[in-house]
Amino acid sequence: MANSEKQVAVIGAGVMGEALISALITYGISPSAITISEKREERALELINRYKVSRASLSENIAKCDMVLLVVKPQDMTAVLQEIKSDIRPGCLVVSFVAGKQIRGIADLIGTSANPVIRVMPNTPTLVSAGMAAISCDALVNAEQRQFVLGFLGAVGKVIEVDEELQDAVTATSGSGPAYFFRFVEAMVEGAVALGLSQADATTLTIQTMVGAAKLLDQSGDSATTLREKVTSPNGTTFAALNSFNDSGISEVVSKAMKAARDRSQELA
Repeated sequence: MANSEKQVAVIGAGVMGEALISALITYGISPSAITISEKREERALELINRYKVSRASLSENIAKCDMVLLVVKPQDMTAVLQEIKSDIRPGCLVVSFVAGKQIRGIADLIGTSANPVIRVMPNTPTLVSAGMAAISCDALVNAEQRQFVLGFLGAVGKVIEVDEELQDAVTATSGSGPAYFFRFVEAMVEGAVALGLSQADATTLTIQTMVGAAKLLDQSGDSATTLREKVTSPNGTTFAALNSFNDSGISEVVSKAMKAARDRSQELA
């Protein structure tokens, strides 16, 4: 089946749902092949106007689609799956973007052994085409379905494939990771203000430094360790700051935080 012929149902059209609609279109899927199911009237009309996609009730949407993207809140997942199980066609691919929800649980709720399931952990930089996603596939997923999902997610960032048992670790790394970065930016701005800089100047200096450092890391081909060593002169200013980080146990602090995120992800399963 050609990409343009695939009928894709997007269930839940919040911020991430919109990012996925944009990804599908970037990948080459016709807006006419994308149908959303969204309870909020105003939000649905906004996306219809912006992307020229269609809207249908959950039942109608599921009955005609070849692939369904589930982008609902974890607490809504069970109700949605129970509602769609009588309408979903055999062979229809279910792609879940719901944090913590396991493939086995999704398959059990649909109540059929005829629907392949792919579990995805995306992150919010997907909104600016700089996302990081990890997918896990069950045994029913065929090569074309796998490549399609890798393809459209790759249109808005990078994507890897992992065993499902590692999805909680992915959540703690790239799923929650942007918030770690934002928190560090907040701390740097606070530190700069404490040194006498204005809030505006501290913010500009910090954000551009972070953007530039990330770009250097992405494009230079050097590791973070190599780049750090290049800017750290013995007994210089950077050396003093990094020693303070190390004395405060930065690696332990970050590792502990990531383990907390991983453990919470497991609890949500």
